[in-house]
Amino acid sequence: MNEQQHHHHHHHESLIDEILKEYKDILKNSDQGVYIFLDDNHKVCNEKFASLLGYESATDWAGVKESFPVAFVAEESQDALVTAYQEAMEQCKGSKIKVSWKKKTGSTVNTEVILVPVSYHGHLFALHFVS
Repeated sequence: MNEQQHHHHHHHESLIDEILKEYKDILKNSDQGVYIFLDDNHKVCNEKFASLLGYESATDWAGVKESFPVAFVAEESQDALVTAYQEAMEQCKGSKIKVSWKKKTGSTVNTEVILVPVSYHGHLFALHFVS
């Protein structure tokens, strides 16, 4: 990791920590699974979303470093989620889509996802509500 990459990584680490604090009430109080995505290595979720996917905790889920769609999304839903994410980032467009998630056990769970772009300190994140 060169100096620039290291700074970039560290910056994303602090951004995700800050957004976690900023959105703590939403993550804690929502009846839905909620996650906030910056990149494959920088994401947070609430306990409801972690347990939906069979993870012991939100920290356990956030620790997965594999490519997000590969790690968590059933193959038939990957294109829809990636497209919705790209539209959120490039056109600031919100979406409601059906997503089948891969659980830690290997089975899948079907949900509906509301995905919206959110801006925080000049960075675009994707905020997801899963039910």
